[in-house]
Amino acid sequence: MPVFALAQQPKYDIEIVSCIESLVPNGVGRSRMISPVVDVNYEDFTSQQTAAKKDKNKSKRSEIRIKEYEETKLLNFYNEGGIRFQNIASNDALMTSKINDMLANGWELYDVKTGVESKMANASVKKEIFKALLDDDSESPNDPNGLFLTRYFFRKEIE
Repeated sequence: MPVFALAQQPKYDIEIVSCIESLVPNGVGRSRMISPVVDVNYEDFTSQQTAAKKDKNKSKRSEIRIKEYEETKLLNFYNEGGIRFQNIASNDALMTSKINDMLANGWELYDVKTGVESKMANASVKKEIFKALLDDDSESPNDPNGLFLTRYFFRKEIE
């Protein structure tokens, strides 16, 4: 048996930082960078479902919701004048600062995932974006309001 096969797999602490950036025009939306500062145990809010056992998960939302987290205000992508590239650059600088701080404290950025929530989620995106750009009516079902979510996954080897 090779020597490396006997080596124990490293164990990690994991941290997730979420950035939610508003795509709502006119500065109406809210954008934030969020990271929890408390540990929770998912098992406290988990039930086992089987064909024979149909126990309902009785966890209350108020019990699951944590109130201890770090919140950094970010700027919205839009304001009254339209898209704000300065806001995007400012958000990038804030996120870079957070990432650099995590790296300096021994965390490794090992994955990044993104997603968009919008009214157009179930539509042909190219077609609907084009319609939305031509339509100034913000009540249009093609309006591209929504949120852009980025999750940064960090890990640190447990010694």
